[in-house]
Amino acid sequence: MTATINKTLLIIGAGGFIGGFIAAEGLRRGYDVWVGVRQSTSRRYLTDPRLKFVVFDYDDPDQVESTLLANAPSPHGWNDIIWNLGATKCADFSQFNLINFLYPRTFVELLRRNNMVPDKFLYVSSLSAVGPSDEKGYSPITSSTVPDPNTRYGLSKIKTETYLETLPDFPWIIFRPTGVYGPHEKDYLMMIKSIDSHFDFGVGYRPQLLTFIYVDDLVNAMFDALASDRTLRRKYIISEDRAYSQKEFRTMVAQELGNKWVVPVKLPLWTAYVASVACEKWGLLRGKPSTLNRDKFKIMKQRNWNCDISDARRDFGFTPRVSLREGIHRTVSAYLKEKGESR
Repeated sequence: MTATINKTLLIIGAGGFIGGFIAAEGLRRGYDVWVGVRQSTSRRYLTDPRLKFVVFDYDDPDQVESTLLANAPSPHGWNDIIWNLGATKCADFSQFNLINFLYPRTFVELLRRNNMVPDKFLYVSSLSAVGPSDEKGYSPITSSTVPDPNTRYGLSKIKTETYLETLPDFPWIIFRPTGVYGPHEKDYLMMIKSIDSHFDFGVGYRPQLLTFIYVDDLVNAMFDALASDRTLRRKYIISEDRAYSQKEFRTMVAQELGNKWVVPVKLPLWTAYVASVACEKWGLLRGKPSTLNRDKFKIMKQRNWNCDISDARRDFGFTPRVSLREGIHRTVSAYLKEKGESR
């Protein structure tokens, strides 16, 4: 009897919030999984002994090339690659271009030069690559919406998307997830902590439609897209299939926290902008990225995050299984558990 040979998977950017979930799901689906990390990357969520670590120095293309050649499971590399590496906030905005564009471009060039092009290369972009869309009628953002990113983060993502599109022989798939949340994620955790302290801060007075995707649903979508024969060279918006108001989000979190009373605080756009500039400058002085900055202000200012996911549903059966209410329950439960253990 011929032994079954598992498909091989390399995850670039495996050490972050989403990376640990990708690695676990890859193992569950029967892949042999290699996790690409930096020397300094935390391995807190990468503890399964079956994982094979590949340590890259992305600032050194020669090191990346030699590491690829030394660790590949075959001369032709891996069956599938998921590029999950990215910066969402930087003290120096030029780092967005370096990390979110130059790193993946160099990596793909090395794969092509060494005949290591995978069967599929899934690039995790962002809904911010599209930019603001229909902030009057609130029509959903679709895969055919013409991108017009207004943040440095979004611009760095669309540059990589555009680069991949110029390669006629490269098997890319592009995901544009909306806000990803779940246990271990930090930005939404800040909102939960704020509500836990009885305050919920919002920006602007015009209605805002928010969308979310629970991390498990995003990761399952990745592997379903890799398994489909209809996804090559296509872009997909990944989101729950409905939008929410800030009030709905706040109410759900407050209920999970034990029906805490919460004071909603609406900040005028100009005050939020001033605070963003101040926090950004302070972060630059410290050499550390600030969660609140001018890029983040533009994201908070955006009114319409409503999404159309019909392409993903059609091509690989994407159906979000975790509603915002259930996802908040899981996320807040993990927060309360960690909060209790830290006391």
